[in-house]
Amino acid sequence: MIPDDISIPKPISFTKVIDALLDERTPFHPRYLNRLAALDPADIILFAEAWPKVLLRRREAILEDIEDIHMADDLLCFEEVARLALKDQAPSVRSRAIRVLREYELVDLLPVFQDIAENDPDADVRADAAAGLATYIYMGEVEDISPAKLKRVEECLLRLMSSQDTTLVKRKALESLGFSSRKEVIWLIENAYNSDDMDWVITALYAMGRSANTRWKPQVQDMLTHTQPGVRAEAASAAGELEIRSAKPLLLEQLEDSDFDVRMAAIWALSQIGGKSVREALEKLLETTEDDEEADQIEKALDNLDLSEEMHDLAILEIPEDGDEPSEDDYEDFDNDLISEDDED
Repeated sequence: MIPDDISIPKPISFTKVIDALLDERTPFHPRYLNRLAALDPADIILFAEAWPKVLLRRREAILEDIEDIHMADDLLCFEEVARLALKDQAPSVRSRAIRVLREYELVDLLPVFQDIAENDPDADVRADAAAGLATYIYMGEVEDISPAKLKRVEECLLRLMSSQDTTLVKRKALESLGFSSRKEVIWLIENAYNSDDMDWVITALYAMGRSANTRWKPQVQDMLTHTQPGVRAEAASAAGELEIRSAKPLLLEQLEDSDFDVRMAAIWALSQIGGKSVREALEKLLETTEDDEEADQIEKALDNLDLSEEMHDLAILEIPEDGDEPSEDDYEDFDNDLISEDDED
């Protein structure tokens, strides 16, 4: 029972939200943002009428805030707002809408993203759409969409790779193809990796990290000591995604790298690889760091390390599908795994 002295705030009417959107003299209050989630049909009509009249910078800011909110709370869905923004006249708004919508894994938007990636008049929007198609490559690889749909997305991205489009569009296409198991993708990644252009090398490392392919371990490890911080950071991220245990000593050294982005990438990569020495190193760094952002990254990494260890323990204890109890050989394999990990630490 709610005490009498506590008042429950009244729901914000959508008309009030629209008025606030159009009020150029007053900043749009953050409390109105949540009201833009899960709009009903009547609200969508009102929003669609008002949206083109909203200041450009406000339209951009709203979509940026929506993206941040979704990262923090994926229970709030701003799909309707982003769908309308996808048709905005301003390229900057369309790009932001793509970045919001790609998180929702909406299969009906697959041909829309594909069309934008190939035909939007703005190169940055095409690049964002090409990046957004990574969602569908991944969905295809885990069989959440049909092989036919996966093939169409892959062929779209391969066309972009061989087109006369901008380097950025091509790089984003290759990064999306990183999830693909098609054989020609290996050659494309190798070609990018061997480029003299460090942007392409970074793209290759990004794609390697997405590939779940252990063939890339030597290339990733080689780049952990590169002279350019951007390359080292991407190599660290790839090492974490591929869970390269032999990269752990170099990643531990990167915790003291002079470049902030390299340190941040190494922190997270180590949480993905795990091991006793990782926990000790991260806890020690948490005690000594004076940077709030770095401390936040370390805390998240420690949480991820806990989760990874729990999942590993569950996998070890899982009873085989045939219902048999784990054999002595299973326990012996587990003991050997622990010994190997201790040796690496």
